[in-house]
Amino acid sequence: FLQVFLVEKAGRRSLFLAGLMGMLISAVAMTVGLVLLSQFAWMSYISMVAIFLFVIFFEVGPGPIPWFIVAELFSQGPRPAAIAVAGFCNWACNFIVGMCFQYIADLCGPYVFAIFAALLLLFFLFAYFKVPETKGKSFEEIAAVFRRKKLSAKAMTELQDLRASEEA
Repeated sequence: FLQVFLVEKAGRRSLFLAGLMGMLISAVAMTVGLVLLSQFAWMSYISMVAIFLFVIFFEVGPGPIPWFIVAELFSQGPRPAAIAVAGFCNWACNFIVGMCFQYIADLCGPYVFAIFAALLLLFFLFAYFKVPETKGKSFEEIAAVFRRKKLSAKAMTELQDLRASEEA
């Protein structure tokens, strides 16, 4: 319930990025805790705190925020299909992680959460560079942000083509 009020005050993108970074730090802490567990018995407490923080940060950002963003990125016509695809992807990934985690844990040992940390870093970078803030913006304003990015990428490609032809 807190998330409903927090998302309107802090913004979707900032909460999403904060959640991803918190999960990344928690995954690294879990990895460190598991690696050093045989040397220091108290590392089990570090791992437990990291797990709780991982869940808390998930509930602040990557848990609820994508549903807000998906609903705001699409106009009324394609929105139901987009939400259905997002839901399918969400549950498919949950299923894959749930089915494969034990095998990956057996294979990687205490470094199993390093895989999650690496993926979270990639997700953070993608969200930082590609996901716009949607708080308080209409669909048309959000679409204009994507059009500008597309146009600037096209302009850069044309500029590179011009430079290549000048050098030849």
